[in-house]
Amino acid sequence: MLFTPGSQPGLTAYRVHRFEVVTTARSDEKGKRIVESVKPAQRGSISYVVLEDIAKDGAIDAALEAEPPFDYVVHTASPYHLDVQDPVKDFLDPAIKGTTGILKSVKAHAPSVKRVVYTSSSAAVLNPLKHAKVYDETHWAPWTWEDGLVPETTYVASKLLSEKAAWAFMEAEKPSFDLAVINCTYTYGPVQRNLPSLEAINTSNQRIRDMVQGKMKDGLQPTAPVVTFVDVRDVARAHLRAMTVPEAGGNRFYIVGGHFSNKRIADVIRDSFPDLAPLLPKDVEDDLPADVFGFDTTKSRTILGLEYTSFEKSVKDTVQSILDLNL
Repeated sequence: MLFTPGSQPGLTAYRVHRFEVVTTARSDEKGKRIVESVKPAQRGSISYVVLEDIAKDGAIDAALEAEPPFDYVVHTASPYHLDVQDPVKDFLDPAIKGTTGILKSVKAHAPSVKRVVYTSSSAAVLNPLKHAKVYDETHWAPWTWEDGLVPETTYVASKLLSEKAAWAFMEAEKPSFDLAVINCTYTYGPVQRNLPSLEAINTSNQRIRDMVQGKMKDGLQPTAPVVTFVDVRDVARAHLRAMTVPEAGGNRFYIVGGHFSNKRIADVIRDSFPDLAPLLPKDVEDDLPADVFGFDTTKSRTILGLEYTSFEKSVKDTVQSILDLNL
């Protein structure tokens, strides 16, 4: 299996299952860190290749020409951060060209590949301009290329446009492999065991980190715009099953564990870790809207057999993993 982790290296530790895995990294240092994030007993099953720029044509050609040949490709590499300097260079090109480039390379250089699993986002599903009452896989976000050039909507547009480009490639090129897409939302759960610093924590978990560090002691930040979560272990299981369940091919899966708010995160931390209570604000109102949209995860439960981790367990395990780092 070839795995392009990008901004999701923490998923690697949950994906080394019964496969020989080749992962990509942007440097030797990051490649070694990914390997070290895996349990010692499993490190013999994972190796890495350096891939500095996934948006370049043929970026993964050399990685695909491996022995033994690959059966699956899992593509999660797409930028997600809050510091937009150049929308095209920082987000749109890596997301769109990176995704279509991988599909082109698999078709040209990896005839043994049976399926590509691509990590999209709930950003490609939701329409915050006019929310549906209940979302499922039939819903698509409204963003355009022009929206992608606006920093406030660059990320969400990049996810929608890259997923649409992937499905368009499959329709036009009709390769021998099929495609499954995972549309996941804010991802909580245990952080990497070899995280170099808490500054390197994934974007979703930054709010939990900030609460643990007392940075929100004087007041919680607004929860919006994201009000749904999923546990990283469920995301990993979704990818694994999307890769191996025959019926998953040709489908997108909206992966959501539930709703959340910053107040509800703080409440779980306070109840589960009383020693951290002085670092949390008191008497905060819950800003989760009463008329918040719903979601239907029947497809992921039925086809992928997912059973979602509870919000309380996800937050509690995230906090414990942060404390265990002793950073």
